[in-house]
Amino acid sequence: MPRFLKRSLRLALWLCAAFAVVTAVPVLALRWIDPPTSAVIQSWQQHSGRKAQHQWRPLEKISPNLQMAVIAAEDQKFPHHYGFDFVALQQALGENRKRTRGASTITQQTAKNLYLWNGRSYLRKGLEAWFTLLMELLWPKERILEVYLNIAEFGEGVYGAEAAARSFFGTSARNINRRQAGLMAAVLPSPRRMSAKIPSRYVRSRASTIDRQVRQLGGAAYLKGL
Repeated sequence: MPRFLKRSLRLALWLCAAFAVVTAVPVLALRWIDPPTSAVIQSWQQHSGRKAQHQWRPLEKISPNLQMAVIAAEDQKFPHHYGFDFVALQQALGENRKRTRGASTITQQTAKNLYLWNGRSYLRKGLEAWFTLLMELLWPKERILEVYLNIAEFGEGVYGAEAAARSFFGTSARNINRRQAGLMAAVLPSPRRMSAKIPSRYVRSRASTIDRQVRQLGGAAYLKGL
């Protein structure tokens, strides 16, 4: 092999290793350190000129009703996959859906919300896959769910379970009941268009479906599989 090719290969390998370390270290740190914000929150604040509603709460202070509603609505295989649900993706593509958000797992959505910018590109999709893989390797499932529930957008400028519970229902994340949990999970695909506080007929119907799916999954006992 020519010398310049060997040098180029060594440089490429060095750059790949450096990238892996530079990205893996902060992801590993967030296994124990609660992120004070996210890329999505920062982007909204920058564009709106307003401060987002956001309060961190540990998972044990977030109602199991909401934990289960989100899993039922967003990612029913959450305890069993490694960050990617290829079956759901194939089904979504096979049905020619314009939007395949339902094929994204909770881990993928957490990666996007926490680290990435809005938009679509191959670079962004590649980074999403990389951060998803890192989270699955370095975080337990409980941590992934905890971070997701604390940075997910539930309404215009309302991020995380605690801020949403207080803004919509005047209660804490710990005390969210089944009906409220279903409404909050129902708006996740489009929280700026749909409202959990003033739910439309569609949102109420979707919330009822989510509640039924939670019961089919076994309720809060399902969380023991995380």
